[in-house]
Amino acid sequence: MGTLKTEPARTRLDLLAPPVAAAVGQWPAEAPVHVDDVLVAPINADLADTAAFCEAYDVGLDVSANCVVVAGKREGQVRYAACIVLATTRADVNGVVRKLIGARKASFAPMADAVDLTGMEYGGITPIGLPEEWPILVDSRVIATPHVIIGSGVRHSKIALPGPALGVLPGAQVVEGLARPAQ
Repeated sequence: MGTLKTEPARTRLDLLAPPVAAAVGQWPAEAPVHVDDVLVAPINADLADTAAFCEAYDVGLDVSANCVVVAGKREGQVRYAACIVLATTRADVNGVVRKLIGARKASFAPMADAVDLTGMEYGGITPIGLPEEWPILVDSRVIATPHVIIGSGVRHSKIALPGPALGVLPGAQVVEGLARPAQ
């Protein structure tokens, strides 16, 4: 986890966006990953973007996971989904994702929509605490990673947790080939 100074997220809810804090506060006791394995670390908000963050905190791109919000439209209805992919890859938005959400066309959701609908800051959106009706599509490489770093809903901190935890979030679906290697 590089030079991050982590502590259990449930003890530092002040470092999380309100919907993320609520989800951590309601973490099920029977979850396969204990709430104390969900860690948070403060960071410089100016270094929240993946490349800058990884360089500044000595975190590998191969353990940094991005959450991208995708919007797809079919029959006039907009459908949203969150895609969790390692920073070494890119989500296959108009192939795999489009098919999984049943849309004719899919693209990254506009920033204003993503922020408004999630209650999180752009650049810090995380799969923990997303709207319940959204599918969370997790690339299989993410859950194969022992520990990953993800957003916390705000730009001034990051969450560290076991990769497999992302595959068991409510609404999560592990997808083989969700992402392609970054060029």
